[in-house]
Amino acid sequence: MARPQAAPFKLTPELRRTSTIVVLGSIMSILDTTIVAVALATLGRDFHVSVTTIQWVATGYLLALALVTPVTGWAVDRFGAKRIWMSSTALFVIGSSLCGLAWSANSLIFFRVLQGIGGGMLLPVGQSILARASGPQRMGRVMSIIGVPMVLGPIMGPVIGGLIVSNYTWRWIFYINVPIGIVTLVLSGRWLPRFDTDGPSRTAFDTVGFCLLSPGLAALIYSLSEVGTTGSYTSPAVLVSFVLGVVLMAGFILHAVRAKHPLLDLHPFKNRNFAIANVCIFVIGATLFGSMFLLPIYYQVARGQEAWMAGLLMAPQGIGAACIMRWAGSITDRLGPRRVVPFGILVMAAATVPFAFVTADTNELLLAVTLFVRGLGLGLSMMPVTAAAYFDLNHAEIPKASTVMNIMRLIGGSVATALFAVVLERQIIANLGPAAAKFGGSAGVVGATVKLPPPVADPVAAAFAHTFWWSVGAILIAFVPTLFLPNHAAVRAPAADSGPADDAPVAGAMLD
Repeated sequence: MARPQAAPFKLTPELRRTSTIVVLGSIMSILDTTIVAVALATLGRDFHVSVTTIQWVATGYLLALALVTPVTGWAVDRFGAKRIWMSSTALFVIGSSLCGLAWSANSLIFFRVLQGIGGGMLLPVGQSILARASGPQRMGRVMSIIGVPMVLGPIMGPVIGGLIVSNYTWRWIFYINVPIGIVTLVLSGRWLPRFDTDGPSRTAFDTVGFCLLSPGLAALIYSLSEVGTTGSYTSPAVLVSFVLGVVLMAGFILHAVRAKHPLLDLHPFKNRNFAIANVCIFVIGATLFGSMFLLPIYYQVARGQEAWMAGLLMAPQGIGAACIMRWAGSITDRLGPRRVVPFGILVMAAATVPFAFVTADTNELLLAVTLFVRGLGLGLSMMPVTAAAYFDLNHAEIPKASTVMNIMRLIGGSVATALFAVVLERQIIANLGPAAAKFGGSAGVVGATVKLPPPVADPVAAAFAHTFWWSVGAILIAFVPTLFLPNHAAVRAPAADSGPADDAPVAGAMLD
């Protein structure tokens, strides 16, 4: 019996409005993971504090994301997606305003944590809203919409941040979120759908699960971020936080399989498509964020570019992904992800190989073209995999499934960043030898803000080239699980699932 074909896709006005709102909110949260990085030196100088202290402006935001993300699924079930989306947006706007008004390093760190609590829910809730609004047969095409800010956000963050710091006060890095957030709130109140599954759920909050999972995830992310900062796996802070994180998360898994209503439902992993898609999400997240760590540092250190220019030089990757994501989503909906994602992975791997031969003066046009092709591969891989994870889920499972996927992506990116940081540090030391000591070790070389002399720049570029081979290897590892993704289009959701009809403008019954 032939499988049903996907209905002709129409981006209805309702779905277009919903997508616009989700993209606006998501890009604010994603931008703020990188936009502050270029201002840390300025912040430390203005507040008269050390680099170690001011680094918590970035680390605090990241840890807040890790703490609040696991709660998202329960919160959506309890209060409804629209209410949580608007509350998170409001909290993010308030946190951004307070960050701009900060009078000390400690106050700024506190307000960044507040901002991160709001920002941590925006991406998973936005994915949940789009997944429920699109229906299973349009999942790939609609999920590709949210992929654009995910790819462009980390790239444009350093560019926007660098331009602001160079021409205005650093406070505008945070104030820039306020008008965008206010517009998002107004549009959300008017246009965001309220689904028939959005109702007051009486499921009790899993306090034990929260005390295990959120601190465990935060401890694990902190340990991996410290590896990226120190370049060492053996420092006390890394070891203690890593062991604590693993123990707490293992404890949560044991608790979740027995609990009636765990904070994070692990039962969707019994679904083959969901489990395989999450393995792919973990590895693709590792390749995306691992390369996002390596590429800007290569441009800044080996080539002497400023941070904002390094971000601009990375833009071809985001442009390539944005150009093909919509088409990739359409093909995924018609043919299934297995016909799309493996090809995208191979394109990514092939386009990463040239970076394994970079020098301190490799032609920038060649690198730009290579990054554009790499972006095409990324666009063919990332959001089709996300769509595959939703294939067999009903509406009630979507909120917590979105939470799981974002946690997998967050951990994958952190693991790759930590691994690549250590590989890069050890390779720099091996290539420079005694010369590394003149720059304060490999950390001093990586922290250089001026163009390195050729005797140093060439070995440093060779260290980056070596590390990019690890990136190629990580991408090829991702190829294996993609061969087990569904090789067919998503089928119509059963009527009992309260899923959307194919010809419905937006999923479910909108009560607004």
